[in-house]
Amino acid sequence: MARHGLAPAQAIVTGFGLALLVGTTLLWLPISSTQRPATFVEALFTATSALCVTGLTVVDTAVFWTPFGKLVILLLIQVGGLGIMLFAALVGLVLARKLSVRARINTVVEAKAFGVPDVRRLARNIFLTSIAIEAVVAALLFVRFVSGYGYDAGKALWHGVFHSVSSFNNAGFALYTDNMMGFVADPWVSLPMCAAIILGGVGFPVLRELAREWRRPLHWSMNTRIVLPATIVLLVLGSLAITVIEWENPGTLGDKDPATRVLAGFYHAVQTRTAGFNSLDIGAMHDETWLIMDILMFIGGGPAGTAGGIKITTFAVLLFILWTELRGGTAVNIFGKRLSRSVHREAISVVLMALAAVMGATVAILTMTDLDLGRVLFEAVSAFATVGLSTGITATLPPAAQLILVALMFLGRIGPLTLGPALALRERRVAYELPKERPVIG
Repeated sequence: MARHGLAPAQAIVTGFGLALLVGTTLLWLPISSTQRPATFVEALFTATSALCVTGLTVVDTAVFWTPFGKLVILLLIQVGGLGIMLFAALVGLVLARKLSVRARINTVVEAKAFGVPDVRRLARNIFLTSIAIEAVVAALLFVRFVSGYGYDAGKALWHGVFHSVSSFNNAGFALYTDNMMGFVADPWVSLPMCAAIILGGVGFPVLRELAREWRRPLHWSMNTRIVLPATIVLLVLGSLAITVIEWENPGTLGDKDPATRVLAGFYHAVQTRTAGFNSLDIGAMHDETWLIMDILMFIGGGPAGTAGGIKITTFAVLLFILWTELRGGTAVNIFGKRLSRSVHREAISVVLMALAAVMGATVAILTMTDLDLGRVLFEAVSAFATVGLSTGITATLPPAAQLILVALMFLGRIGPLTLGPALALRERRVAYELPKERPVIG
């Protein structure tokens, strides 16, 4: 019997596709740009980058887009950060006060909630959490812009709201030509943005559980007990690595005072969670720093949040699988619980598909340009992990290479395991199993 309607994975991909079409069309309009209409590739690239909360740009956001264009970008960031299905659920609740069963399932799948909870409560909690964090950070930035930089109230409010939304949703879009380089020594701007990035990056399930059980860590789920410590470890190691390697680099930290160097090192470690703001010239960093940032960006943040990458939980599962194999164990155990074998396959599939996408895109762009491997790989990882950090080559790439980055951003936001099933016409069920045999490994 034929199935009616789209499967959840197909609905998510279709929803993002339709939102991308609308965003591209709006940015393509003459009212969205200042001096000349945006080309189709410029509009598509910017809409994809905003909707997929990446932050890569092919034009100067500060001067190319009109207030209308910047508002479209801001709305795409907010919708992309919340998630298409969750946004649709919120609209449905507001307009119709009810949701179909399929809409409920789609929302739960995109939010990666376990079981089928009250979708009204789920959507409301995620929305209110997002708005509350964005409002607090916007207020802090507003005060700083007024008191420290002499902005008038209207400009300070707009800049505060825009950068707050862009931070919490890990988007990396800024209203300045040099991104956030003018605030490299200002902790009153840098730290609130870092806090928003970290909170958005750990994921809504972790935030929701911490709000309920923050005093009882033994009651935390496996997801929270993996994401929190791993986030702290990656931030500490990333901060140390970037700060130490770049300490004497005259193009980045070398001409800064020690306090600014430490602040900037931490700031850029946070950006790899995957926000994409920069207060230093990424293109002037050492190759070693790029490679470390590649690794951090590829890992990304927590699941069901605004961050990208393969996710901390996926990386942790692979580490536990490796540790079990090295010890000669038969089952992967994490925090006193046995890990389902289906999770093994999912983690391996995500990593292999991510590596294939990044490596394939890197090779393709290398054949189109004369750029070196370090810069192209950094750009490809940044696009797939929806980070938005760049060594400065994005705008100089040929249109075909920019379209490859568009595909990477879309794939990175939707997720390989969501996009794969969505492209399948139907599920194939096999009613038999073949005999087992082991090849030689290693």
